[in-house]
Amino acid sequence: MASHDNQTTRRSGQWLRIAVIGRNPRMTLVRLLILVAACFIVFKFVLLPVRVEGVSMFPTYRNGSVHFIYRLAYWRHPPQRGDVVGIRLGGTNTLFRTPGIVYMKRILALPGETLTFHNGHALIDGAPLPEPYLKDPCDWNSAPIAVGSGQYYVVGDNRSMPREYHYQGRVAGGQIVGKVPF
Repeated sequence: MASHDNQTTRRSGQWLRIAVIGRNPRMTLVRLLILVAACFIVFKFVLLPVRVEGVSMFPTYRNGSVHFIYRLAYWRHPPQRGDVVGIRLGGTNTLFRTPGIVYMKRILALPGETLTFHNGHALIDGAPLPEPYLKDPCDWNSAPIAVGSGQYYVVGDNRSMPREYHYQGRVAGGQIVGKVPF
């Protein structure tokens, strides 16, 4: 009876070793190294994790939530109106440089357009901009703001805050790190 218990213990020990390490430990090590390298590449060059700090993008993105910026989003086409993007403060737009401070903002105006806020509504070249993501009333007003070549006008979704409390304005295309995909 004791030898039967030893055999059962040995079989369960083998099963556990096979489940954790696999039948070939060298191949498991190779797979693990490939997985670690792939994760490093993805999180270094493709996806940039960012934590939202503050309420300027509320209610679309909540304070303290973590999101990813897809750094390759604009390799084939330029940013579009309505995209939520990561904006790097200062520096150049190099893929291999990890940005320090990144703001998440929504693109309202594209290069060459004029943006105006009138009674809380954004107007692009005089035409109202539909903004279904806005939930709270806004009373912003501004003189026309010309967006230059290679620039974008960005602002947060929480427009219930006074305008002066928002980081907003024209940013160079090179400051855009990527797009928040979801």
